[in-house]
Amino acid sequence: MKNTITPPKAKKKPEQLQAHNDIRIDNYFWLNNREDQEVIDYLEAENQYTKGILKHTEAFQNLLFEEMKGRIKEDDETVPYKLNGYWYITRFEKDKGYPIYTRKKGTLDADEELLFDCNEMAKDQAYFKLGSIAISPDNKLAAFTTDLVSRRQYTVQIKDLTTGNILQDTIINTTGSITWANDNKTLFYALKDDVTLRSHKICKHVLGTPVSNDVDVFHETDDTFNTFVYKTKSRKYIVIGSSSTLSTEYRFINADTPEADFAIFQERQPDLEYNISHYNDAFYIMANNDGATNFKLLKTPETATAINNWEEVLPHRDHVLLEDIEIFKDYLVVNERENGLNKLRIISWNGEEDYYLPFNSETYTAYIGNNPDFESNSLRYGFNALNTPSSVIDYDLETKQSTIKKEQQVLGGTFNKANYITKRVWVTARDGVKVPVSLIYRNNLVLNGENPLLQYAYGSYGSTVDPSFSSIRLSLLDRGFIYAIAHIRGSEYLGRDWYENGKLLTKKNTFYDFIDVSKYLIENKYTSNKHLYAYGGSAGGLLMGAVMNMNPELYNGIIAAVPFVDVVTTMLDETIPLTTGEYDEWGNPNEETYYHYMKSYSPYDNVEAKAYPNVLVTTGLHDSQVQYWEPAKWVAKLRELKTDQNILLLHTDMDAGHGGASGRFESLKEVALEYAFLLDLEGINA
Repeated sequence: MKNTITPPKAKKKPEQLQAHNDIRIDNYFWLNNREDQEVIDYLEAENQYTKGILKHTEAFQNLLFEEMKGRIKEDDETVPYKLNGYWYITRFEKDKGYPIYTRKKGTLDADEELLFDCNEMAKDQAYFKLGSIAISPDNKLAAFTTDLVSRRQYTVQIKDLTTGNILQDTIINTTGSITWANDNKTLFYALKDDVTLRSHKICKHVLGTPVSNDVDVFHETDDTFNTFVYKTKSRKYIVIGSSSTLSTEYRFINADTPEADFAIFQERQPDLEYNISHYNDAFYIMANNDGATNFKLLKTPETATAINNWEEVLPHRDHVLLEDIEIFKDYLVVNERENGLNKLRIISWNGEEDYYLPFNSETYTAYIGNNPDFESNSLRYGFNALNTPSSVIDYDLETKQSTIKKEQQVLGGTFNKANYITKRVWVTARDGVKVPVSLIYRNNLVLNGENPLLQYAYGSYGSTVDPSFSSIRLSLLDRGFIYAIAHIRGSEYLGRDWYENGKLLTKKNTFYDFIDVSKYLIENKYTSNKHLYAYGGSAGGLLMGAVMNMNPELYNGIIAAVPFVDVVTTMLDETIPLTTGEYDEWGNPNEETYYHYMKSYSPYDNVEAKAYPNVLVTTGLHDSQVQYWEPAKWVAKLRELKTDQNILLLHTDMDAGHGGASGRFESLKEVALEYAFLLDLEGINA
C-alpha cells in the first residue's frame, strides 16, 4: 500500500483546557461542532483521502462484500416463538435489506399476519432502525419505535392490528422500549434528556390523550443513573429500574392497576447491585449483597421486598459467576460462567432435579435464548463455537430431549468445520495473572511466525466477548489469517473480579493484558510484529489507542472502530451522553487522582512524535455513544505528530451512528473496507 496522496491537514486552533492546575492545549477542539460547515468539509476531505488511498482495493472490497454476503441465506427466517396465543416470526426476503415481522394465531399452519415490513418503512431513509415492538395484552395493538438518525432517540407510535391504521399517538425522544399495562390502553416508556440523552424519566401515556398530558411517574434526578421500565415474565407486575455502574434500584406496581403509585422494592445503596424476577407469590433476586462478588440468588415474598427479608436460594461461589436466570412455571434455569465458559443449570421447583446441560468443547458459546412463554416446558437456548455455526435448540425440560430447531447455514459450499483448529491458550501477564485467549485458524497453517494474525478484544464494562462463530470472519481465515480473542481484564470472562481489576485505577491492566497477549503470540510463532494486527471498537477503540501509544512496534496495522480516545475531555463534559453514568467505570476526573490516572493513558493526550502502525479509524457523524469528534481529533493529532510513512485513514459514515449503517447487508461494506485494509497490508488482493 503506497501513500502517494497528500492527506488532509486539520487547522490548529489552540484551546486551553485546565483542571486541577493542569493545562492541556487541544489544537483540534474546534472539530466538536457537527453544525459547522468547516468541520463537515474536513470530515469529507478525510473520506476522500481514504477513498483515494484504498481506491486500488475497490474491486477487492466488492469481491469481499459479495463473498461475505454469499455465505448468508437471504431468504431466511427466525425460529418462531409463542407468546399469548400467537407465533411470532421475523423473516428476510432475497434482495431486501430489512426484516419483515409477522405472526400466526394459535398454530404455525394459520394464515400469516403482516405486522411490519421494514423494507417499506425504510424507503427514502438514509438510516432506519425499528427499535422494538410491544403487543398489547389483548393482541390488538402494536406499539413500535423507530430511529431515523442513528442517535438512539426513538419515536413511539401505535398500530391498530385490526385495521392496519397508525394511531395519532406519537411520542418522541424515548429509549425505544415500551411496556403495556394490562388494561390495553396505558403505556409506560422511558424519556431521554434532550442534551445528554440519559434516560431520566418514566412516563405514562393513555391512548387517545394528548402526549402533552403524559404523567411523569418517576424522575431519576441522579445523573449517574439511567432508568428503564419492563413487565415481569409472569405479566403481573410493571417494574421501573434505575441503574448506575455499581448500584441498582427497582419500583413496581401491579400491571392491572396502572394508576397506582410505584412502591420501592429495595432502596439503592452504594455497591448494591440486584435485579428481580417474579414467580408465584415471590420475587427472585440476583444480588451481590454481603460480599457476593459473583452474585447469588435469593427470594422474598411479594409483600415484603426489603433486603432484610431476602432468603438465600443459591449461594455465592468464588469461582462461578451467576449471569442470568430464566423462570418457567415448573423449572428454574440458571446461566452460570465458570472458568470462562457458560453452563446452563436446570432446577425443578419441586426440588427433585438439579443438573447441567452437557457441553464438551474446550471453548464455546452457550446462552439462554428467547423464552417469553411462562407456561412452556421447553427451554430455548443457543450454541456455537469459533468453528461451529450457531444452532437454536429447544430442550424439553420434561423428557430431557433436545431438538435443533435451526442451524445457521453457511452457503457457498466450501465451509467445513474440520478445516479449522480452535483452542484456548493461557498467557501469563506481567503481574503473573493468567489471561485466556481463544484462537481459530486453518488446520494447514504452519506456526512459523509468518502468519498474519488479527487480535481482538474489548475489555470494559464487564462486557464479555464469547468465542462465537462468524461466517464473515471466514474471509480472513481462508486467506491465511489467525484470529485471536484476548479475554482481558475489564470483562467478566473469569468472574466479577476479572472486571473489577480492569477498571478505574486498575484500568491499565486491560491494556497490559492485551499487549502481553500480543507478545506471547509473537514469541510462540503464531505471528510476528510484521504480521500482527489489532482490532477494537468503542471502548475497545480506547484499547487500540492505548496499546498503540504504549507498544506501537508490536503491530503492523490497527483498526479502531468508533473509538473512545479523548477520555479526559469527554469525562469532564457532563453534557455529553453517557459521561456522568460512567464515573464508576472510568472514574470522575473532577477528582484529581482519577484525572491524572486517566490522563496517563488517554490515547489523545498521549500521542507523541514517534512511529505508529498503519491505522484505519472509523466513526459515524451521528454517533451518540462516542461522538465523532473524538476519532476525528485523534487522527488530526496523529497526522501532525507521527514520524512514520505508514497509512493513517479516517472514514466517517455521514449518515450513521454508533452501530454503523442500517440494513442487513450495508454493514458488510464497512467490514469489506476493513478487511481490504488488512489484507492489502499483507499483499493479498484476491
